[in-house]
Amino acid sequence: LEEMAERWLLDILDLPAQSGIGFTTGATVANFTCLAAARTSTLQKVGWNADDDGLFGAPPVHVLVGADAHLSVFAALQQLGFGRKRVISVGTDDQGRILPAALEAALKPLSGPKVIIAQAGQINTGAFDPFAEIVEIARTHDAWVHVDGAIGLWARAVPSLQHLMAGIEGADSWAGDAHKWLQAPYDSGLAIVRDRDALLGAMSQWSSYLPSIAQGDRVPSNYVPELSRRARGIPVWALIRHFGRQGIAEMVETHCALARRFAERLAAEPGVRVVNDVVLNQVIVNFGSGDAAARKAATEAVIARTLASGTCFVAGAAWRGDWVMRLSVTSGATTEADIDLSADAIIAAWREVQAA
Repeated sequence: LEEMAERWLLDILDLPAQSGIGFTTGATVANFTCLAAARTSTLQKVGWNADDDGLFGAPPVHVLVGADAHLSVFAALQQLGFGRKRVISVGTDDQGRILPAALEAALKPLSGPKVIIAQAGQINTGAFDPFAEIVEIARTHDAWVHVDGAIGLWARAVPSLQHLMAGIEGADSWAGDAHKWLQAPYDSGLAIVRDRDALLGAMSQWSSYLPSIAQGDRVPSNYVPELSRRARGIPVWALIRHFGRQGIAEMVETHCALARRFAERLAAEPGVRVVNDVVLNQVIVNFGSGDAAARKAATEAVIARTLASGTCFVAGAAWRGDWVMRLSVTSGATTEADIDLSADAIIAAWREVQAA
């Protein structure tokens, strides 16, 4: 069933059919697994076997990351021995997208192994990096391209969102999460690697007490860090079978439309500012005027009152020197009525804050 789920995912997401998929605990370990494969492959190209010999004495691997990458990427880099602070931060635009010119400039003085980390669906804005340009630059510099697509990779299944994903198939690895949009339970990450042998090389482990492996066998534990693991691919298989290609596309497209409706309702209220371009299912807003401290105080107060109402869950986050309310539409059960009810609750909370 996991092998079937792998084939279905690669087909639905229109990624290279020869790719291997590890079913991981979540997007953090999916990023870890993909970047472990990147470590194996990039160092192998310069004659170093990182899987056998580790990183002591290895040629340095240059890791380039957008300035607005998700924290799970840095956790993975830390665990892999690349370090969180050793990375090269690449400039981004006002939506968190990597600037190709900044990437080119950062790569120009570098030699040796290189890994570029892009993202599909920035955690606050939902923005997508310009993959076609990134991949073209990477090929010029012989760099591995990894895409953190925990939120946005599912947009690949939607015809109307293909403009956001142009060129993403040219990357070398992609991290996804079936929990985020396929409605799978927690513990449903996806580590997708174009070079299946690099993934197996980075993850495989064997000892005499383990079952023998015949030619052509797909051993699930050889695609992820752990031997003991649940059959994570089965919920993914079941949900793909339940929704089908069209059902998945319709759900993602509907959630994106609901996010736009949410933003429009909130933006119509005086004193509420939608901060991002709503291209996916993410909306960030803040409240009030004055300096950043005043806006933060107002936004935190609205968040607290909204949560106290019990209508919907909202959260806060820092973005470009401001404190914003984060809204994410991902539940399969969400309707237009739910969006309107939630918008009403947020607007009511904002009016109460103003009156206080």
